[in-house]
Amino acid sequence: MTQIMKLQFSHQAYQTRAVEAVVQVFDGQPLAKSDFSLAGQAASVEYANDGSIGNALKLSEEALLANVQKVQQANGVEVSSELVRSLSDNGKEEFCPLNFTLEMETGTGKTYTFIKTMYELNKVYGFRKFVVVVPSVAIREGTMKNLQITREHFALDYANVPCVPMLFDSNQLSDLRHFAQSDALSVLVINIDSFTKDSNKINQKGERAFAPIEYIKAVNPIVIVDEPQNFETDIRRRALVELNPLCTLRYSATHKKHYNLLYSLNPVQAYDLGLVKQIEVDGVLADESHNQAFIELVSIDAKANGISVKVSVDVNEKTGVKRKKLTLKLGDDLFKKSKGRDVYRDGYILNEIRAEDEEIEFSGGRVLSLHAQQGGLEDDVMRFQIERTVAAHFAKLKNLQDIGVKVLSLFFIDKVANYRAFDADGNPVPGKFAVWFEDAFIKYASKSQYKGLIPHAPGDVHNGYFSGDRKGKGATAKTIWVDTKGNVAKDDDTYALIMKEKERLLSVDEPLQFIFSHSALREGWDNPNVFQICTLNESHSVLRKRQEIGRGLRLCVNQKGERVQDKRVNVLTVIPNESYEAFAKALQTEIEEETGVSFDKRVKNARAKARVKRKKLSTEEEALFKAIWQKISYQTRYTVNLDTPELIKQCIEALADLNQYPKVQPAKIRALKAKIVMREDGVHGVETGVGSSDAQTEHIVVPDVYAYIQNRVHLSRSSIFAILDGSGRLGELLINPQAFLDTAIAAIKNCLQALLVKGIEYHQINGRRYEMSLFDDELETYLSSVYPPATDELTTPIRKTLLEAQPVDEDKNPLGDAFTCVLSESDPESQFAHDCSIDDRVKFFFKLPGEFRIATPLGSYNPDWAVVFENDARVYFVAETKSSTVTGERRSKENLKIECGREHFKLMSDVVFKDVKTLEQLVV
Repeated sequence: MTQIMKLQFSHQAYQTRAVEAVVQVFDGQPLAKSDFSLAGQAASVEYANDGSIGNALKLSEEALLANVQKVQQANGVEVSSELVRSLSDNGKEEFCPLNFTLEMETGTGKTYTFIKTMYELNKVYGFRKFVVVVPSVAIREGTMKNLQITREHFALDYANVPCVPMLFDSNQLSDLRHFAQSDALSVLVINIDSFTKDSNKINQKGERAFAPIEYIKAVNPIVIVDEPQNFETDIRRRALVELNPLCTLRYSATHKKHYNLLYSLNPVQAYDLGLVKQIEVDGVLADESHNQAFIELVSIDAKANGISVKVSVDVNEKTGVKRKKLTLKLGDDLFKKSKGRDVYRDGYILNEIRAEDEEIEFSGGRVLSLHAQQGGLEDDVMRFQIERTVAAHFAKLKNLQDIGVKVLSLFFIDKVANYRAFDADGNPVPGKFAVWFEDAFIKYASKSQYKGLIPHAPGDVHNGYFSGDRKGKGATAKTIWVDTKGNVAKDDDTYALIMKEKERLLSVDEPLQFIFSHSALREGWDNPNVFQICTLNESHSVLRKRQEIGRGLRLCVNQKGERVQDKRVNVLTVIPNESYEAFAKALQTEIEEETGVSFDKRVKNARAKARVKRKKLSTEEEALFKAIWQKISYQTRYTVNLDTPELIKQCIEALADLNQYPKVQPAKIRALKAKIVMREDGVHGVETGVGSSDAQTEHIVVPDVYAYIQNRVHLSRSSIFAILDGSGRLGELLINPQAFLDTAIAAIKNCLQALLVKGIEYHQINGRRYEMSLFDDELETYLSSVYPPATDELTTPIRKTLLEAQPVDEDKNPLGDAFTCVLSESDPESQFAHDCSIDDRVKFFFKLPGEFRIATPLGSYNPDWAVVFENDARVYFVAETKSSTVTGERRSKENLKIECGREHFKLMSDVVFKDVKTLEQLVV
């Protein structure tokens, strides 16, 4: 029996930052526990006479704008001069006035983040009602699955607060009443197409006194829009307004419009920080043999003065056969157009152009669809793609079996019949893809290095997930699998199957490892253990590259359900029906167009790899290596001596700096009430009332200041009093208590971190050292990521170092900050390695392994290089060369970690630690 794992969730700093961005937008809103509530006012909730319990926004738009600007400044995104409205295409109609955007790259836990945001908004302010609006069946199922599997995790974080998720069902409209009247944290998940039309059941009164959608409108929900780029039409914008949202929170990796952007984690940041899998491409492209009649339909151009098509064909030229794009009209003969190529002699006169159906027909009866090809060895290419995918699967599984990671491979196909066909009697039979797959599987399963690795029959390890039509009745009924676009009712069962059984797929007890699915399966479905994605299309793929790779970007999990962070493990191999160069260029172009940042050199060529191992050192090199390793390989722990009077002094001085910590302003209070308006002839929608004013200081109840601060910063009550009293700003507690205390906490945290580092002392742990064996394992990397540069194979081994070549493209954040994006270090690291190898003053050098880490109060720290100089006396250096961030300046947290590294290496008097950019700076 298959044992189903339980996925484990951890707290990620970048996700917490995204949650805080939303929570801080509502600074000044009454708190859930009423510590800051105004006299006579409850928390951010409204109890109506009709029994509905809804959200209540108390802040004015002026206060919200000030909060938004503060969040934007903190997160380094463009600051809004005003709250940007959602407008109609003609700009004359306004929708959803309060919109807030969060950009999170695919695979970084967007759904987890907005679920956590709901819990946090409920905890801090008491907001009760949330509606998650999704664009497709797949995303709907994914959201419900995430609400289910994170419930236990969030129950521990949020004191078992009741959370009631509800999937909208047009046949269970009475559930909306329960949603409106529940006093729990309530989450309604609904597909946008369920309420865009007047004919939708949710918008019809029927025998009721009012339309069911009024239940939603009455509670002023916070609306979370998942993948909002799919909602940028007037019909869908208007439908969102009909929900009467308190605000909309928009989450996606590919926004078309940024409405009041609060937080951005773009593809480059996510990739460089190792928050998603790294990408390599194993491109498969047929040679242009020109032995067959090749033709591809590139486009159909229908104009008022006529219709024509553009095709790609092989043409006789003076220098040989060339593949060219030609424009054809009805009656054109490819034999003549190709300048007499015999393969087009019979049956290639263009007889018909069917623009509406996006296809053309030639005189020989050949029909070609838009973007499709004929000839060009398509079957040979796709068969080879399947074999390359199976080969990569077995190799990956062999490498990962010891750490308990199951490997999945995903095949995108554009015709179900190619995988699952039917005979004359309507019985299912394997299509050509299934046959080719099993041939490849048997081939690799029988290889000596893979024998017994997958102990299952070929037919048990693969399956297809497609939508089906039920044909016939009773015992003779059959399911006919069909091609769909992923947005129709028949997709429900398909997506439910693969979404609801995600954990089963991850278990090593489950034989299924190879998944064939229709190419319409895009946003909304993924699995963390997809390591290979193969695109099997008879036409070149028209999917966006980011949609293709998005299904496999999540970091993998082991059999305990724990996320594996090792970058060497988390590599996604894409096997497209095009070259590595074409795929990489298209992906880089897409990302740059959508985000404005370059993704250059990040996608690697799976065919261009090198295996780097330790080389045989000379006697002198061996002595140099052992000498410096003996000096630096000790492990340490630290203690901190905190100078409390100095902390108090620095906090007072920091709070006195009004440029850094501005004086807080009175909270603008905005009252909004909503109720269902009923008259004798029925319901007439929702009536709202709005008012705005400054909070009255005489009605402010000062909270338990010490408890509030001590929950966030571990200081004594006397120290807190000394800081607040010395700041001279206690009067601001009566103006806006929450804003002032949050300001004070920020100042205290910054000063405390700096003083902790200043007072740190490291101590060697007796007998604990890093082993030389850290360098023993052979390292597989890419030819583009080693020094000296290599093409087909490694060049002459680099001198004066430990390995045959020096890997330099780690693409990681060496300082462990889970948000700051460090750009690719390959160029400065290559330069440093080059300079060390040619400088006579350098006798030996090597890069410290990733496992070499120094504990600090701000997280672990991994230095860069060990270098031995020898002139009259031997000098041992540890060099930190990673110094550029996405903004060009290191964050204060990173600098503090480097300071800790400096203190760590002070334990060895003849080891010099330097923070440099070049070798020359090291020896100055």
